[in-house]
Amino acid sequence: MELKTWLNSEAPAVAEALDRANQQDYYKNRSIGFAGKQTVYRVLDALRAAMFPGLNETEEIAPERVNLFIGNNIRTAAVELCEVVELALKNACPRYGEDEHCHICRDRAAEITIELVRSLPAIREVLRTDIEAAYLGDPAACSAEEIMLSYPAFDAISIYRIAHKLYELKVPVIPRIMTEYAHQLTGIDIHPGATIGKSFFIDHGTGVVIGETCTIGEGVKLYQGVTLGAKSFQTDEAGNPVKGIKRHPDIGDRVVIYAGATILGGDTYVGDDSVIGGNVWLTHSVPPGTKVYNAQPQPIIKSAVTNE
Repeated sequence: MELKTWLNSEAPAVAEALDRANQQDYYKNRSIGFAGKQTVYRVLDALRAAMFPGLNETEEIAPERVNLFIGNNIRTAAVELCEVVELALKNACPRYGEDEHCHICRDRAAEITIELVRSLPAIREVLRTDIEAAYLGDPAACSAEEIMLSYPAFDAISIYRIAHKLYELKVPVIPRIMTEYAHQLTGIDIHPGATIGKSFFIDHGTGVVIGETCTIGEGVKLYQGVTLGAKSFQTDEAGNPVKGIKRHPDIGDRVVIYAGATILGGDTYVGDDSVIGGNVWLTHSVPPGTKVYNAQPQPIIKSAVTNE
């Protein structure tokens, strides 16, 4: 049978079957869809442009227009974010559609958007400490501008810090879209639920994975290929992983974790000022001031806690 003949005779039945499936799933769940993902990407660009004017612009911004530029980006981001957050909230609302006069999701979306915009100066201040940590922690870094323009870690961390705020505000789906966008751009996979202190630096970055329930202290430095993951998954009666439990490790302050290290488990804690060597597989806690090679902890000399 020729393709055109088949398309005319049988393809309509395939289209009808797909339409029925979508009526049951896609439209029923009011999915955000690809258009919503693109909106989220635009929101991220606008929010980061508001925090760091000129960073991603094709033309220089005159000093007298910076305030206007920031304001316009905030407005653009806020309007689009409010719309997509409202849709995400409706997706998660079991009562959506029961009362056509209900405005709970719309009102909550506005509150969330306002809270995020109010948080931008604080988010920017933490990002400033991340930039400083990169400059001080990498002898190849020549300026803050170089870090912001060329280091993948800055893209990943700046997107994460916006997404984490929305995660804290219990926004469904959108924070994960944001950090997976960063993952696509940089190869750095940070779940928006992770809690990361200020002065955070990821050197090189490719292949870094940070899980949802991981906590990271201040002044921590990671190298490429580091995994902060789950040791095993607790399962329910049906054998499915139990959600909402602590699965990922806690990292103390001023810890350095070298390339390829894997640290697993919700009960694993790496103490302050520790150094975890390259390719170490670690599934148990280590006290503060410990150096670990091949998962064998050794006391660390205080002066040796440096960039090796």
